Amino acid sequence: MPDTTEGIAVPVPVAPEPAAASSSAPASETAPVLETALVLETAPLLETAPVPDPDGRLELPVAGEWKRVSPRYVVVEIVGTVIFGLVLCAGATALWLLAEVSWAPIVLALIVVVTLIVVLFEPRRVRSIGYQLRQDDLLFRRGIMFQRFVSVPYGRMQLIDVTRGPVARWLGLADLKFVTAAASSGVLVPGLAFDDAEALRDRLVELAESRRAGL
Repeated sequence: MPDTTEGIAVPVPVAPEPAAASSSAPASETAPVLETALVLETAPLLETAPVPDPDGRLELPVAGEWKRVSPRYVVVEIVGTVIFGLVLCAGATALWLLAEVSWAPIVLALIVVVTLIVVLFEPRRVRSIGYQLRQDDLLFRRGIMFQRFVSVPYGRMQLIDVTRGPVARWLGLADLKFVTAAASSGVLVPGLAFDDAEALRDRLVELAESRRAGL
């Protein structure tokens, strides 16, 4: 009666039939054939150890290890977006009323729609900003669709600056800017509480000095 149990059929190695009595080959020569068959059949079932990345790519930490910026930074971003949108709307309105450009109303409507969409996405964009202090560098990330990860080694930090705009000052926030050895590169961590920004600046200065002293 055939076996109806569902499953994956695994071929069972069968030992070769013994040679005829008239054969002169010893029986021990058939043992390696059976041993090789068993190894070939069972090898795919073994677990293989993970192979390290030969390119030495950046290992990103898990999401729970990221330190996020203050939720109040959403107000700063929304205010900046609205002000920029109002300036563009004023320019489109001037073209419509003063220069009587026929396509100015269409541009004005597009500016309003785009501004509203950007404002709706500001909370999600702010939540995507984070940083982490690792052993040898500071790792910074931001972005929703197009994420950016920047690694800033402590030994290459040349200047650590704390800046505050009018809205950020009103909310008690500050931005922390790092300038590295390459003059064209820099990282800005926005939306930090002012006390946290000062404490982080002092900590990074200490780490930068210790790394440069060890070189």
